[in-house]
Amino acid sequence: MSDPLLARERLDAADAPFLLAARLRAPGVRETPEHRHARGQLLGADRGLLSVGTGRGRWLVPASDAVWVPPHQPHSLRSHGAAFSGWSVYVAEAECAALPAQPCALAVSPLLREAVARAAGWPAGAPLDPAQARLARVLIDEIALAAGGEDGGRLGLPMPQDPRLLRVARALADAPDDPRGLAAWAGLAHLSERSLTRLFAAQTGYSLLQWRQRARLLRALERLAAGEAVTAVALACGYDSVSAFTAMFRRHLGAAPTRYLQGREDATAD
Repeated sequence: MSDPLLARERLDAADAPFLLAARLRAPGVRETPEHRHARGQLLGADRGLLSVGTGRGRWLVPASDAVWVPPHQPHSLRSHGAAFSGWSVYVAEAECAALPAQPCALAVSPLLREAVARAAGWPAGAPLDPAQARLARVLIDEIALAAGGEDGGRLGLPMPQDPRLLRVARALADAPDDPRGLAAWAGLAHLSERSLTRLFAAQTGYSLLQWRQRARLLRALERLAAGEAVTAVALACGYDSVSAFTAMFRRHLGAAPTRYLQGREDATAD
């Protein structure tokens, strides 16, 4: 378990500014178990990948993206790679009315990234001066604008809400290489195959097969970011060959595994 970027006493202080930001670079993996707080939170990475879990699903967040978590929503975080380099913005609940009421992933614009960098350098615990308050409002506006955009490029894994379907989804998320077929999963959910297929697609937007493939893709990205070899990742994710794994990866993300990860890092470093 990792210490929070900002202490809860600072987040909950009555005289704390309506927006707080923090950045951290540290060796090793950063892992924060499920928790919640009264402020909304936008969190992202400077480099590498983060896994962010919420009640609505799980996102794998490259450095080009971020995840918004509304106030009081439970969420967890884990970084992937040899070191953590990330940031968070905390928005007072009273300022969240125009921001999404549900967790979501969004693209980080250059303006949003620069505003976060500036806000993270403000003196700890000090009131915002007029210029800082204006920039804080711009930052909140940028969150709202980004959250209203298309999310087709976000690497999310939506979770069903039905407890029967959630049992299946959690089993697959924990072991996306599980080879069981539709009949076995339907048995686990105590549903007919037809009902499982219909309900799963209605609640997640994906067929069970598509959802499992997406779970495999996210797990593969996590393992690749941690430095594992492509061959080992392919086998661990249930693929019989590296070529089949690479073909899946290209189909979903438009590039071979190592090239995709390098391209994401290069894009945010420019």
